[in-house]
Amino acid sequence: MALTLSETAVKQVKQLKEAQKLGEEVFLRMGVKGGGCSGMSYALEFDTERGPHDKEFEIDGVKVVVDKKSYLYLNGTTLDYVTQGLTGGFTFVNPQAKSSCGCGTSFSA
Repeated sequence: MALTLSETAVKQVKQLKEAQKLGEEVFLRMGVKGGGCSGMSYALEFDTERGPHDKEFEIDGVKVVVDKKSYLYLNGTTLDYVTQGLTGGFTFVNPQAKSSCGCGTSFSA
């Protein structure tokens, strides 16, 4: 297994990079941190620093990097971008999450 990005997520990441005038060295970092309503929360940001144990993926032209610990929780996850009305946001579809809260940014494993 690995990580995947939906078509809409790929499109949105590329648009954000372009809008922020970020270079080719910039990648999308996905991660997991302790906290949130359900015990763990997702992290998503642009980054340029790689760690020695990071896992790297290229998905439809988008470079994605995940640290080793986060990958244990994110393996098999799909990053999606959902638009509802006038707003939109990234969502994590994680088959390993046993439960998640209503905010969609935290989960328990």
